[in-house]
Amino acid sequence: MATPKLSMTQMLLCGAAIVTMSMGIRHGFGLWLQPITQSQNWSRETFAFAIAIQNLVWGFTGIFAGMLADRFGAFKVIVAGAVLYALGLVGMATANTPLGFILTAGVLIGMAQAGTTYAVIYGVIGRNIAPHKRSWAMGVAAAAGSFGQFLMVPTEGFLIGSLGWQEALLVLGAASLMMAPLAWGLHEPALTGSFATRREQSILQALKEAFKYPSFQLLMAGYFVCGFQVVFIGVHMPSYLRDKGLSPQVAGYALALIGLFNVFGTYAAGVLGQRMQKKNILAFIYLARAIAISVFLLLPLTPLNVYVFSSIMGLLWLSTVPPTNATVAQIFGVTHLSMLSGFVFFSHQIGSFMGVWLGGYLYDRTGSYDLVWYIAIGLGVLAAVFNLPIKEASIVRSPALQRA
Repeated sequence: MATPKLSMTQMLLCGAAIVTMSMGIRHGFGLWLQPITQSQNWSRETFAFAIAIQNLVWGFTGIFAGMLADRFGAFKVIVAGAVLYALGLVGMATANTPLGFILTAGVLIGMAQAGTTYAVIYGVIGRNIAPHKRSWAMGVAAAAGSFGQFLMVPTEGFLIGSLGWQEALLVLGAASLMMAPLAWGLHEPALTGSFATRREQSILQALKEAFKYPSFQLLMAGYFVCGFQVVFIGVHMPSYLRDKGLSPQVAGYALALIGLFNVFGTYAAGVLGQRMQKKNILAFIYLARAIAISVFLLLPLTPLNVYVFSSIMGLLWLSTVPPTNATVAQIFGVTHLSMLSGFVFFSHQIGSFMGVWLGGYLYDRTGSYDLVWYIAIGLGVLAAVFNLPIKEASIVRSPALQRA
């Protein structure tokens, strides 16, 4: 007899708490850019390259974290991710060479995020929540990550100001271990029983099907742009604002506002995904980002304009996550959802790598972030175009195709 599915309340509470911690910590990394580079006498490109590697490792290892979570459940994957997160933050605090910083802030934390964020959490949601509530539930989890940014970024700024940047990282390292006991709330005993025998496809069959499907390719292209935009802004905007003469507090409030308004944006995207075509939601989000950035660059740079821009970007920040992942589930089903979401997210993280690294690279060579802002605008328009042709209907698999 099949084991009952997880309680929805338990799953959403534990999943939301894990995403809050994991995403909240990483959203504040931009606050460490100037303290670390000034203390270690490194260039901004050195810091940016380590965070770029983090995003790339997160995306690549997320594929395998998703495979393991699909096959064996999320519990062990999340526990391993929590331990790696703590080790990475401690290593980030103690690294005194660029290579050491890349291995800890880049590789270890990237692997940790792969096991403690959306691909793994959404796999549990997809397997345990009915399709008519799935997009909404994914919106709740994404909103939790946004609340984590709102909660954690000011906390991280306070810790840096009161304890120093190294001690602040050590405190966060200890706090990240709280994700391990929360993972028990996502334990799926059914994966050790009947679920494992009901797979329609092998991993290779699922990958072959997805990568031949144009809509999957378009989702990946759009998500690349999402990663480019949000990670460039999240990491480099604090320094951009300080370069323009605004106080560090403005940058901290700006990131917090992004997190606060993203709570509403991601939840709304999840709710709307139950009522509207998700491709249209995604196209609107990407185009609106391009318009918001353009207006921000045209207006005078004042604290009020920064806060308005941050609030608007917050509504659009991670609101791509519920409709993107819900579309993957709708097209391909939930059996390999964590893995396929991991591949889509890998594209996101390649974009993240490019956004954060180009930000540091072009700043060091031109003394300005202007060119990267312009690239972000152009990519936003392209992403809107990419999403419009997506077909959201479920794939109908014939027995012959399943055996292919």
